Amino acid sequence: MKNSRRRFIQRIMQGGIGLGALSVTQKSQASEISFVPVQEKSSAKLPVIAETDICVLGGSCTGVFAAVRAARLGAKVILIEKLNAFGGVATNSLVNIWHSSYDTEHKLQIIAGLTIETINRLKKRNAVTINENKPNSYFTFNSQELKIELDEIVLENKIQPYLNTLFSEPYLDNNGKLIGVIVDGKSGRGVIRAKYFIDATGDGDLCTRLGLEVYVREMLQPPTTCAHFSDWDFGEMNKNLKKYGAEFQIPSGFVWGAKLPETFTTMVAGTRVSGADCSVADELTKAEIEGRRQIRAIMDMMRKYSADKKCVLTALPSYIGVRESRHVKCLYQANDEDALHGKRYDDAIANGSYHFDQHHQDKPGITFRELNGTFHYTGGEGHPPERGRWRPETEENPTFYQIPLRSIIPPKPDNVIVAGRMFDAGLIAFSGMRVMVNMNQLGEAAGVAAYLALNQNSSIQQVNAQEVRETLRKGASIIF
Repeated sequence: MKNSRRRFIQRIMQGGIGLGALSVTQKSQASEISFVPVQEKSSAKLPVIAETDICVLGGSCTGVFAAVRAARLGAKVILIEKLNAFGGVATNSLVNIWHSSYDTEHKLQIIAGLTIETINRLKKRNAVTINENKPNSYFTFNSQELKIELDEIVLENKIQPYLNTLFSEPYLDNNGKLIGVIVDGKSGRGVIRAKYFIDATGDGDLCTRLGLEVYVREMLQPPTTCAHFSDWDFGEMNKNLKKYGAEFQIPSGFVWGAKLPETFTTMVAGTRVSGADCSVADELTKAEIEGRRQIRAIMDMMRKYSADKKCVLTALPSYIGVRESRHVKCLYQANDEDALHGKRYDDAIANGSYHFDQHHQDKPGITFRELNGTFHYTGGEGHPPERGRWRPETEENPTFYQIPLRSIIPPKPDNVIVAGRMFDAGLIAFSGMRVMVNMNQLGEAAGVAAYLALNQNSSIQQVNAQEVRETLRKGASIIF
């Protein structure tokens, strides 16, 4: 059976399932700037802004949940975010959808913890809708309400927040040990010292600047600029895009979105910026500008060809929605075969049921792979849809997959763990695992692991996975 599975994965990789060649080549992260960590002896003039037990870099929901888990266990925690609000893609990029917390058959709940706690908080403000029959848009929420809710969660748990604060460089002691991070904020540059660090930057900035092994795939999933519109009509948009998209240089592909609860506003994701590695400064700049250009092009198309011409652009994100950039090489890669066949791990710390959706760079559209062994490709003009199986029918299909703790722990240094989309995963595995409800769980696990290392005065690599799992369970996560 194992050899049979491996052959099918190899066929997928080689384009033998009628989907065209899939590039999974990995390349070393190239950068125009060489990062050299700053040592204590060479920076005597830098002020120490604060000292803490655990420092979390990146204030997405992943980073916030990491900080909350550690703080609730008793750690003193600092949370650093470069933008002016917490929430990452869910707030600053306007993506107001979290996927199902159940397995593919909607019989078994597989996700709880801080994801469901946050949803329940939003319910009290009529800021979330639960779509029982739509697993891929199960929770739709008001991103602006979520921003405020995350502020409250951070402060309630006595986490020290630093917004509008940019991580710059690692700060090492005279023996080369990471003891702090250099940050730039409104009050200037300084050092935040800590014993343990959680890299939740999305791009693996701390790990990269420490010189850890990272990789970037040749075929990165392209980023998307979302936007808010009033009086939006998806049917008319799709019709116009098919007929007139080329006239306005709008890339063909897959358009999706969700209405904000209790409003007339819809979040729309209809752009794609191909070829952009958003961990590189100039490529990120170009991607942001091109994403906004595509939003205006969509509006120009709708103004010209829509029947009622009522659609109005009401909001743009403060950051493009990045699906993928760098990955940090960790103790284990959550590989494609394991994911597609729902492998159970002894050190599993996250469960997911979202299908594997590969947003292509080399052609329009997306290939969806399901745990039941089927696939379908939806593209644009000149790329007809395809349906079939990526593996033969079996008597029993997995209904969810898992992510192991090892895939968020780098082999060194002993006081760093990652949380978020930079975790170590194969191309297809990542295409499903990357969504927010899964990354939320990685954040919680990273916070627990960092606390246990702190409490035991040990390296993160030495933390007992079963103790992490048991602590997560006690904190209301679902652990199998």
